[in-house]
Amino acid sequence: MSKKIENLKVIKAGVVGVGHLGAFHAEKYTLLENVELVGVFDLDFERACKVAKKLSVPAFKDLNELLAKCQAVSIATSTSAHYELARQALLKKIDLLIEKPITTTEAEAQTLIELAKENQCILQVGLLERFNPAFTKTRNHLVNPRFVEVHRLSPFSFRSIDIDVILDLMIHDLDLVHEIIKSPITSIDAVGVPVISKQTDIANVRIHFQNGAVANLTASRVSLNPERRIRIFQPDGYFSLDFSNFSATICRRQEGSYLEPLPKVTSEELTFPKSDNLKLEIEDFIDAIRHRRKPLVSGDEGLLALSTAIRIKETIKKQQHIWEDV
Repeated sequence: MSKKIENLKVIKAGVVGVGHLGAFHAEKYTLLENVELVGVFDLDFERACKVAKKLSVPAFKDLNELLAKCQAVSIATSTSAHYELARQALLKKIDLLIEKPITTTEAEAQTLIELAKENQCILQVGLLERFNPAFTKTRNHLVNPRFVEVHRLSPFSFRSIDIDVILDLMIHDLDLVHEIIKSPITSIDAVGVPVISKQTDIANVRIHFQNGAVANLTASRVSLNPERRIRIFQPDGYFSLDFSNFSATICRRQEGSYLEPLPKVTSEELTFPKSDNLKLEIEDFIDAIRHRRKPLVSGDEGLLALSTAIRIKETIKKQQHIWEDV
């Protein structure tokens, strides 16, 4: 990217959509050095005013007025609004951090990626678990996963009910799985059930990859006990990463212990300081802007996770039709 921002003393940022998550985006910008939160926008102007007053910044009734003052914007609206809002910002050459999922369709996401390239803009997607120390501190050890098992369970929150559990929760883990299994998907088996909402609220997916690896993912937003855990099995060890508790368990077979009756296995428990993953994500966004580099989670990676999520949704839809015909 040729656009230079490195020497800019203050980056002017705005937030579009200040519901539950967007309000946190706005707060994090105010905590960063050499970043100025110039204002917020929300269709619910009363809500925008409430957030703006708390942070001592303006609330804008007109989106274009906010965009005219920004070099960087977080978009944290409902998913259906992502595409049009992001398109407007990119046409004004504004760098973007878009909350997951990037858009509702692959075609929309591809258009935004192309617009970002044409206008030399940063395009980052908000997939927070990439910044969780349970993952970042063990990522270099995850070199040849053969089987990955994921559980992401939470109570019903009454947020993000415009999308199903696959786009709401599972997409985080689809991104992680693609990050550690660098291979094309060959097949997907999936089942999902609506429980409280009209959308799929709990789903189980089994993904087969071209290199022989398999990933089994369960996501639920109707569970009593929350859990965010991924287990990775590879020839040299087993890794259990707990994203909620910022911890990891690593078990390895000691070298040369194949032929013994009971192979020697070492076990290591790691605990990491509690992390503000959203702040880390926004710091990465700002750093990518300053140095005109690729962000940790790019538009292309957001599209890859979305594409897999859509394949899963289509598989579940076919399964539901089979049930209806029985």
